[in-house]
Amino acid sequence: MPGSPTSPFPPGSVALVGAGPGDADLLTLRAIQRLQAAEVVLYDDLAGEDFMSFVNSEAELVAVGKRAGHPSPKQDEVSRLIVAYARAGKRVVRLKAGDPTIFARSDEELRALRDVGITVEIVPGITTATGAAAALGASLTKRGVARRVQLVTGHDVDGRLPGDLDIAALADPAATTCIYMGKATFPALVERLLAEGLDPSTPAAVVESLGSPEMRVVRGSVVEIARQLAAERPHGACMIIYGFALAQV
Repeated sequence: MPGSPTSPFPPGSVALVGAGPGDADLLTLRAIQRLQAAEVVLYDDLAGEDFMSFVNSEAELVAVGKRAGHPSPKQDEVSRLIVAYARAGKRVVRLKAGDPTIFARSDEELRALRDVGITVEIVPGITTATGAAAALGASLTKRGVARRVQLVTGHDVDGRLPGDLDIAALADPAATTCIYMGKATFPALVERLLAEGLDPSTPAAVVESLGSPEMRVVRGSVVEIARQLAAERPHGACMIIYGFALAQV
């Protein structure tokens, strides 16, 4: 493992690092290098302590994970902490599950840092959608079947299905759709999709607790998956994928 960063990580700067979907061995080399050099690591609720094995033993570890339905730090408090540590001259890693640029609220942290002139770097990670596809043994695209992939959040700030979703696009039979944070609202979404003309037999899958020993996969049609989620909501974080690219997987 290379011991020195491939690009500068000066004191008083911040790296927003993608931890991937849960498996520590899916971290990028640059992510590991940033963790080794960090003096402070603010981290999400990740799969386990394997990630911390890459961190300098003298680094300060700060848990700032947010989970629906559980007490957790507010985003403005997390941003304030990152700014404060960087202003104190620390090399700061903000370790985020998945990829920092996809449904990770990085825009708020980037704005807070840039507003006060703090240098910030984004280190990409594997997002949950592609990690879930790998767990399913599926390709999200498929020649002649799925010409595009769409990533969408399943809930708004109030926890309900967002009211401004493009339902026609989400019902496109030639797309593969990946729903983040949608286990509570997927039944309501499916009702709207069927009304828009989505085939009720469209293949779907739920990947729960991706990257952990508790990972569980449920497959079925969109109707069957919606029915199961309405009857019994999973405890772990879920990625829901539907589309005909999942047929015969």
